[in-house]
Amino acid sequence: MIRGENIFLRPMEPEDLELLYLWENNPDNWKISQTLMPFSKHILEKFIASGHDIFLHKQVRWIIARDFERAMGTLDFFDFDPINLRAGIGILINDKENRGKGYGSETLQLASQYAFDHLMLESIYCNVLSSNKASLTLFKNAGFEEVGLKKNWIKTSHGWEDEYLLQKLKN
Repeated sequence: MIRGENIFLRPMEPEDLELLYLWENNPDNWKISQTLMPFSKHILEKFIASGHDIFLHKQVRWIIARDFERAMGTLDFFDFDPINLRAGIGILINDKENRGKGYGSETLQLASQYAFDHLMLESIYCNVLSSNKASLTLFKNAGFEEVGLKKNWIKTSHGWEDEYLLQKLKN
């Protein structure tokens, strides 16, 4: 576990299956995660059981929680590249009542420390839709810099949307 002042990050457990099933199959989250179809409980159960070895799977997912009873979201490291010392990062604070309270900022602080001090990465990055002003602000306030804009990158039901690439370097 990685403990902060108000939250902690913990590995996914079998008991998280129902929450993960709801979050992954919420169409409101699909635009951000670029999910095209629902996940079965069986697939998610296998994902949880597969372990949390970032070196083996090139990704790892943590549960963001205030205590053991109140999981509020997930933190993902993905596209882990141990040769070039980088990984992508994504965050979900699922319930709107938990947003804007500093949990996302604290999560990114803990995630950055983990990435740079434990995984020894040189760089972490994220992709944020141009319409997602809250996430852009969150990542920029956490020390991520805008390094690129991918034009007409994501097709939505309302047309094409740009996507920002943000990066945080170890130093």
